[in-house]
Amino acid sequence: MIIEKFELTAFQQNTRVVACETTRKAICIDPGTQSDELVNFINSNGLELQAITLTHGHLDHVGGATDLARAFPNAEILLHKDDEDLYYGLPQQPLFMGIPPAQMAALGFDYEDPPQLTRNWEHGEIYEVGNLRFSIRHCPGHTKGHVVLAEETERKVFVGDCLFLGSIGRTDLPGGNYEQLIDSITDNILSLDDDFTVYSGHGPETTVGQERASNPFLTGVYQIGRGKFF
Repeated sequence: MIIEKFELTAFQQNTRVVACETTRKAICIDPGTQSDELVNFINSNGLELQAITLTHGHLDHVGGATDLARAFPNAEILLHKDDEDLYYGLPQQPLFMGIPPAQMAALGFDYEDPPQLTRNWEHGEIYEVGNLRFSIRHCPGHTKGHVVLAEETERKVFVGDCLFLGSIGRTDLPGGNYEQLIDSITDNILSLDDDFTVYSGHGPETTVGQERASNPFLTGVYQIGRGKFF
């Protein structure tokens, strides 16, 4: 498995290209904003971008979908149906994030309408990328339609903004629910083995075992209605 990370947007969001080494088929997980470096990496490494795969609809995870779709028009775009309102409402999202309209362009949040989705994720589906097989798990709580992608053979899980090193996703934005997020993490991430590497939407990698043992939101040490990142 090839994994290349690009830290994008003012929120330091982790956009990743994930590819099958054998077939060179690839996906981009959560393109945060336009990035020539991202496009050049795909092209220069002879990768075929199969899909733009979105864990959820927040602007720092979908803001680059338009430009990436233009660069790779054959790539499908996938998102859970419960986050379609966020995705198609992208131009208005900065407002509920508290970003003043006069500052949107300067901060890189002046969005046009995003491209049409190809289809929606389904909980429990297996999404194949060459020889890679991703189990799609619906994990609401940060947003209503958040999903995670688990590759069990490679022992890796891409969790978007559900779970971070020592923290969890915030739940005080529209569609957020703290209790639901804890249940989602417990049922769909902590159900994986401890040796799974966790690739979060912000911050460094961690493991399921480390978070199970020490994440204060999961051990009961700390409880609050919001986490650390967008």
